[in-house]
Amino acid sequence: AASRVEVSMPAVVEVESGGTARFECNFYIPGNDSYTYINWFYIDRIIQVRLCHITGGDVQEEDTDYKGRLSVGEDKALSIRKVTVQDARIFVCQVGSGTYGEGENRTELRSSRARVPARLSPCSRLSLLLQIAQCVSRNGFPLPNITWHKNGERLQPEEKMVKFATTRTRESSGLFTVSSTLFAHVTREDRSSLFHCSVHYWRRGQSLTMDSQRVNVTVFYPAERVDLHVMPSSALVKEGDDVKLVCEADGNPAPVFSFFKRQLEDNWQDLTSLADSSTGVLNLHNVTKSSSGLYRCQALDLDDMKQLEKEVELVVNYIEGVHVEKEPSTPVVEGGSVKLSCDAHSPVALDYQWSDAKGREVGQGNQLFLKNLTFETSSSFSCKVVAPSVPGLERSKQVAVAVQGKPRIVSISSPLYVRQDEVVNLTCKAIAFPTASVHWNVNGTAHEYIENKHIASNLTVRVNHDLLRAGAMCRVSNALGFSEEHIQLLDRKTPESKGVIIVAIIVSILVVAVLGAVIYFLHKKGKIPCGRAGKQDM
Repeated sequence: AASRVEVSMPAVVEVESGGTARFECNFYIPGNDSYTYINWFYIDRIIQVRLCHITGGDVQEEDTDYKGRLSVGEDKALSIRKVTVQDARIFVCQVGSGTYGEGENRTELRSSRARVPARLSPCSRLSLLLQIAQCVSRNGFPLPNITWHKNGERLQPEEKMVKFATTRTRESSGLFTVSSTLFAHVTREDRSSLFHCSVHYWRRGQSLTMDSQRVNVTVFYPAERVDLHVMPSSALVKEGDDVKLVCEADGNPAPVFSFFKRQLEDNWQDLTSLADSSTGVLNLHNVTKSSSGLYRCQALDLDDMKQLEKEVELVVNYIEGVHVEKEPSTPVVEGGSVKLSCDAHSPVALDYQWSDAKGREVGQGNQLFLKNLTFETSSSFSCKVVAPSVPGLERSKQVAVAVQGKPRIVSISSPLYVRQDEVVNLTCKAIAFPTASVHWNVNGTAHEYIENKHIASNLTVRVNHDLLRAGAMCRVSNALGFSEEHIQLLDRKTPESKGVIIVAIIVSILVVAVLGAVIYFLHKKGKIPCGRAGKQDM
């Protein structure tokens, strides 16, 4: 068994800067005797400085740098608030007993702090060992370590390729500032590479890491390839479109772009004034057939004056020369036929669609056959020429189809019921081309209405005996002939005569009904023989 005082404490207490450190002091006294006093010290270099003296329930705090920041718990543990990196030192707990002497133990206090900003420095040309970025960790404790990474992989020093320059500074506060600068050889493939640094430090016995943000460096390199393409796709360009010719080079910074169009005899027209030479875009508005041709883009690198060029063929699709032929070319007589033929020129395949004046589709193909034509047939037809391979490319052409003939009467007011001396309207409607006129064989007031091929005539007359007997004749004529129709007038009876007829009909019905009832009654009484000889009384 132990014959002296034994004190146990944790070897290390780690606290983040600004936190509270707590030092536990556990002790054993033989025979479970009680302690006489407890002293807390800290070691400054080689000197042991007392912080407080504890006897029973009384705590006597010494006048030190920790005054006002320390406290003692019921378990005699020492707590220090608002720890700084300067507090990183050894703390001692000493326990005394009158019979068994005294014992002591110690704990090391560690305070840590780390912060990582990263700064980016510009670089210029290839093949040099360039400063990529600088990583700085300020106010850290213990001393942190910095590593560098590219695209997530750790970089190692390599002669003429990768180099680190690191400085370490201890501030007056006791904290450390560590700065590391990355130098590396970059290529055009590094234009999208991401670099970052990591700060490695200790806290509470654990190794921790803090990463900076990812940074991309600007790499300058000459162009090796230039591309020229049409937007939208050249195969879909049509007359009236706005077109962009986009020239792109793989150098950084971008070269200066110039545009040209080939003319006759291999001469080239300079179009640079129409383009944005910095972005490499040539805008062509409302292109036509003449905009087709070979275009060239030249890319000039101002650093080494190297020039690259690329050519592209622009094809502007079009439809031209749309025309419609009619056979026969002269006006068609009603009941006749006509053939319409449509044709156009284009560098792409074409489809043909026919429609009438109301927009209704009446046929497909470049020919349309119309048979048994009438005045009611549409007076015009449209041929729409469509390029299926180029959406939106279409043209239309109209043709008039004139159907002529003698007038055809389509409606008359016959038969017409009238009364003597009544004023009535006689109507005659016809259709004809050329324009026709209407004539009546009776006198009256006539009003004519003409709309396109239609003509209507209203004749206002007073009914007399001759008109009622003979009726009226409507005659419609034009340069190609005439048609006529007879209007029949029928006498409409007076209301009195109608009443007499109705009464006579009713009386006749009543007489028949009464006669039928009498015969039925006599038959039931046996007064009327049934007509069968075997049943008669002799």
